[in-house]
Amino acid sequence: MSSEPVERRLTAILAADVAGYSRLIGADEEGTLAQLKAFRKTLVDPTIAKHRGRIVKTTGDGMLVEFASAVDAARCAVEVQRGMADENTEIPQAKRIEFRIGIHLGDIIIDDNDIFGDGVNIAARLESIAVPGGISISRAVHDQVRDRINVCFDDKGEIALKNIARPVQVFAISGAKESKTTVSPESKPALALPDKPSIAVLPFTNMSGDPEQDYFADGMAEDIITALSHFKALFVIARNSSFTYKGRAVDVKQIGRELGVRYVLEGSVRKAANRVRITGQLVDTATGAHLWADRFDGGLDDIFDLQDQVTESVVGAIAPAVEKAEIERAKRKPTESLDAYALYLRGLARFYQYGSRQANDEALRLFNSAIELDPDFAAAYGRAAVCYVWAKSEGWISVTAKEIAEVTRLAQRAVELGKDDAVALAAAGWALVYVVRDLGAAGLIDRALVLNSNLAEAWFYGGWVKTFLGEPEAGIERFARAMRLSPLDPRVPAMRSGTAFAHFLLGRYDEAASWAAMALQDRPDYLHGLRIQAASNAMAGRLDEAHQAVARLRQLNPALRVSDLKDVLSHYLRAEDLSRYEEGLRQAGLPE
Repeated sequence: MSSEPVERRLTAILAADVAGYSRLIGADEEGTLAQLKAFRKTLVDPTIAKHRGRIVKTTGDGMLVEFASAVDAARCAVEVQRGMADENTEIPQAKRIEFRIGIHLGDIIIDDNDIFGDGVNIAARLESIAVPGGISISRAVHDQVRDRINVCFDDKGEIALKNIARPVQVFAISGAKESKTTVSPESKPALALPDKPSIAVLPFTNMSGDPEQDYFADGMAEDIITALSHFKALFVIARNSSFTYKGRAVDVKQIGRELGVRYVLEGSVRKAANRVRITGQLVDTATGAHLWADRFDGGLDDIFDLQDQVTESVVGAIAPAVEKAEIERAKRKPTESLDAYALYLRGLARFYQYGSRQANDEALRLFNSAIELDPDFAAAYGRAAVCYVWAKSEGWISVTAKEIAEVTRLAQRAVELGKDDAVALAAAGWALVYVVRDLGAAGLIDRALVLNSNLAEAWFYGGWVKTFLGEPEAGIERFARAMRLSPLDPRVPAMRSGTAFAHFLLGRYDEAASWAAMALQDRPDYLHGLRIQAASNAMAGRLDEAHQAVARLRQLNPALRVSDLKDVLSHYLRAEDLSRYEEGLRQAGLPE
C-alpha cells in the first residue's frame, strides 16, 4: 500500500455532454464535428475561461471542468446555455447541438492533473438527468448560488442517482436555455409559489366609454391591491408588476408563471354620472378555473364600500381564516373627500410614468391639489415628497434649501397624519433620507414594513437605506424581497444595481459585476449601473470590462470625476465604503 499522501480539495465540478450525440453523428458526422468545434472555440471555452474554470479533460462530446466557486460554475453554465440558445436560433431542430450540464460541489482527489471521487461521479450523474439545454445542480450548489444568480430553481426532490450510495436533492435551473437576445413571454422561467396564498390584481378594464376615466379604473385596482396587501396571510404582487399586463391579452396561466402567483383577480369598472359598477372574477392560475365572479353596484359616494366588498370576497375565497383585525385595517380609507381622492388617483397615473419630467411635475401638482382639498390626506403628502426624490435622482433639479424645506414639510405631515399608513411612512422616510439626507428617517421605512409586509416600494427604499447605513447584507435581502413582490417593476434595474452595490461593499466583486450587468440589460445607459459595473470589474481585476464601462460613462457625462462622488455620496456612505468605491472607479480609469 502506498504511503504517499492523497491530495484533496473542495471544488465545484461541472460535467457536460451533447444530448443525442450519437444520432447527430450518425446523420452528419463531419458537419456535427465541425459545428461542435466551432461552438467550443467561439463560445464554450472562452466562457469557461471568463469564469475562471479549468477544463480537466474532454471526450468526444463532453467535458469535465472544475471551478474554485460554485457561483462561477453556475454562472458559466447559464451563460453557455443561453449562448447556445442564441446560436441555435437559425439551425433546424434536428441538427441542433444542445448541452446537458450537471454541477456538484464536493470533495475530490487530484492525481496527475486529473480529478476523481464521488464529487466527480455525482456531477456526471446530474448531467445525465438534465434536459437538453438544461442544468441540474445538487443541493450543495443550490445553497451557494440561490441568492447570487438571477435565475429560478425547480426543486426536483431527492433522486437516487445511479451508483451513488445516497439520494441527492436535485434542482433544475429554470430558464437557463433562454436566448439572451429574444425571449418570448411564454418562455420566461416560472417563479416558485410562496408558502401562502398569492395573488396578482390586474388593471381593471375601463368600461365607461371615456378614455379619460382610465385613471379611475386604475385607481380602483390599485386600492384593492393596497387593501389586500394589509393581510399578512397573503402574498400580493405590487401594482408596478401587475400593471405591465394592461391592454394585453395574456393567458392567466402565463401570468401565474411570470409573477409566481396562484390566483389572479380580473375586473372592470363602469362609471356613469354618480353611479359605479365594479365587476370581479377570481381565477386559479394553475387550472384556469374561475373560483367566483360577481358585480358590485352603488353610488359614487359608496366607492370605498364597493372596494371593501371586492376585497372581502377575494379574501374569503383564498384565505378565509384571516383575523378580524386585518379586515378592519384593510378598510381604513385615505380620505373622506371624493374630489381629493380623484385628484390623488390622477396624480398616481402620472407618478407611475417613470422617467418623464413633465409627468413628475404634473403628479406633484395634482398631489398638492388633493392636499388643498383635504389637508389631512397623509398618502398625498408622502407621494408629493417622493416626486422630489425622482426629480433629484434624474437630475431634473438642483436641490436648494427651499426644496429641502418643502420636502421636510411634506414628509413630516405625512408622518403626523399617517401613523398607520404604510405608503405615507415609506414615502416620507425615503424622501427624508434621499433629499434631506437624514439617515435617521430609516426607521419610518421599517415601521411601514411592519404595517404592510407586501409593500414592494418600501422593501426597495429599505434596500438602499440599509446599504447606506453599512448593512449591505440586509440591503441585499430587502432588494430581493422587492424584486419578488414586483418582478416586472420598471425599477428592477435600480434594485439590481442596489444589489450590486451591496455586494461591492462586502468585497464580493464578481457578484457585484454580475448584478450590475443584469441592471444594464434593461437600461444600458443607467449611470449608477455603469459606475458600479466599472468599480466592480476593476476590483475583480477585469480591467478591460471596467474601462469599457468608464468609456460609456464618459460618453454620457464627459465631466464626470471621481471627486464628484464625494459630494453626492459622503452624506450616505461610511468613509471606508466611499473610499473603496472611489478606489474602484480610479482603477477603472475614471479621472480624479
